[in-house]
Amino acid sequence: MNMSRNSAVALALATVYLVWGSTYLAIRVGVRDLPPFLFAGSRFLGAGLLMLLWAWSRGQKLPTRWRDYRSIGLAAVTMLVAGNGLVTWAEQWVESNQAALIVATSALWIAWFGTFGLRGEPIGRSSVIGLAVGFAGVAVLVGGGIQLRAAPPLGYAALLGAAMAWGVGSVYLRRHPPDCSAWAGAALQMLIAGSLMSGIGLASGELPRWHLTPSAAWMLLYLMLFGSCVAYGAYFWLVQQVTPAVLGTYAYVNPAVAVVLGWALVGEQLSPMQWLGTGVILAGVVLVTLASRKPKPASPA
Repeated sequence: MNMSRNSAVALALATVYLVWGSTYLAIRVGVRDLPPFLFAGSRFLGAGLLMLLWAWSRGQKLPTRWRDYRSIGLAAVTMLVAGNGLVTWAEQWVESNQAALIVATSALWIAWFGTFGLRGEPIGRSSVIGLAVGFAGVAVLVGGGIQLRAAPPLGYAALLGAAMAWGVGSVYLRRHPPDCSAWAGAALQMLIAGSLMSGIGLASGELPRWHLTPSAAWMLLYLMLFGSCVAYGAYFWLVQQVTPAVLGTYAYVNPAVAVVLGWALVGEQLSPMQWLGTGVILAGVVLVTLASRKPKPASPA
């Protein structure tokens, strides 16, 4: 490995860490002026169009089979409409640092849901302990927020639902991967999700609340270009360059970045009980992530 490649890997990791960690704060600022579903829908429509143009310029073709579009559509509904949509909706009340920490449990849900079904993958003792620790941390964090009346309980429930939906979509997509490039697949997911979210926003009467202030416009542009396009491109490149153990670190670095940015830029705080829940959640995610990366023993066959 030469120095230029080392530098490229470090830059790509820093991009995924910082950009994806900062999206929670960008959403929190954006929903102060823009309604949640039209905000998220506009983000994904713009990003999906840009990524589709990029895929087309690289000669990447769209899928041709119905089952591929079914996989892409179900992933769009679970991971983006339900996952990101609920996060955006909940951040009208829940601060970005708490949202990022609860969404970090998606790694726990993926590990758990991955054990279901005929194609389920059993998990070891370390993963089971990590799941228990992580969910206990969520209980402490959410309990502290409800006790302080920092946000309505429905907001926390939406974030838990978002993490679960992301887990369901991730497991489904892993078992039913579409036969197309990652860029084309992601572009179609975003276009489908953006259309559905925009439709939900219009149907629920969000249009009169659309006030594109300068700060909201910058957040929308940032999420569209950096959160959805640049960071995804860096992540996609890293998949082919580093080990899963290195790549999986984003699952617990992103919420840490979100906590720091929320405190430094907008003065978000966590109570002592919520700090305790933060540490417990991250410990559980680290346990599950590391346990899932351990090589399995060779079959005696």
